Amino acid sequence: MPVHSAGRTEGMPPSSAIPLVSVVAATNRVSPFFAEALRSLAAQTYPRVEIIVVDDGSPDPSSVDATVEVAAPHARVLHRAAAGVSSARNAGAAAANGDLIVFFDDDDVAHPERIATQAGLLTTTPSAVACYCGLRTIDAQGRVLVEADQTVVADRLDIARRRTGILAPNLMVRRADFHAVGGFDPALSLAEDLDLVLKLSERGVFVFAPQALSDYRFHSSNNTSRHRELTVSIRHIVRAHLRTAKEAGDSALAGAHRESLRANSRFAWWGALRHARIEARAGHLAAAASDVLWALTIAPMAPLDAVARRLSRGD
Repeated sequence: MPVHSAGRTEGMPPSSAIPLVSVVAATNRVSPFFAEALRSLAAQTYPRVEIIVVDDGSPDPSSVDATVEVAAPHARVLHRAAAGVSSARNAGAAAANGDLIVFFDDDDVAHPERIATQAGLLTTTPSAVACYCGLRTIDAQGRVLVEADQTVVADRLDIARRRTGILAPNLMVRRADFHAVGGFDPALSLAEDLDLVLKLSERGVFVFAPQALSDYRFHSSNNTSRHRELTVSIRHIVRAHLRTAKEAGDSALAGAHRESLRANSRFAWWGALRHARIEARAGHLAAAASDVLWALTIAPMAPLDAVARRLSRGD
């Protein structure tokens, strides 16, 4: 089984004493950023990395193979019929040999020490089910739009409140725990990583690597630009976890999920107003008005909630 072996990092024990890390990189196209994403994986300082590329029904599988051969020749490629990102990641995880798994999109960038740092923390913290790291947002040209702002979570309630950004692009998880919670929900195509994180948080602690070790690329064609669909998906996921918490009589967790729902309503307004400004500047006034009307419909109380929060903080 091909395993990429970079040069041994100074101070790191022999490779036989450290866990294999499987990186599952799912794609359904040949993104203009795909080769850079793969090169960042091939350049990891960690000596035991297995790269699995899952081609989820891309229109040109041969181009996927060619890009992988040039950018990460040690990687395995799994070609499959299109079934969505959650199913693709689950398929990659099922084929993984590593004790630890990273999920990677075709436009992400991993800093050279990312896997070594996160794997080191999970190795020295056996009670942890997952590790997340600092995550920057970059643009199509690689310029930093938002510096990493992740913070330490105190417990599962902080994770349920979504006090900090724990997403697929900055997450490393133990394979056993990933499979124990059922992996990604195949029915979800947006915010599927939130559902996974919430399920994992009920199994154990998360450890945090504060360094900016991963870059999420924001561009015109990625999913987070779909603010309406993302808002609805987050609401669906959090409501499902809220129902489970209420059925279990876990009032603290239920309260945390309610906080998350309020945050999602505020996000609905942020996304709608941001998009409305773009449309208005382009002269598309009807589209701008549609965004505001949508926000009023889906989150009518969010503006008052935002004002109340600012007053309570003394802003």
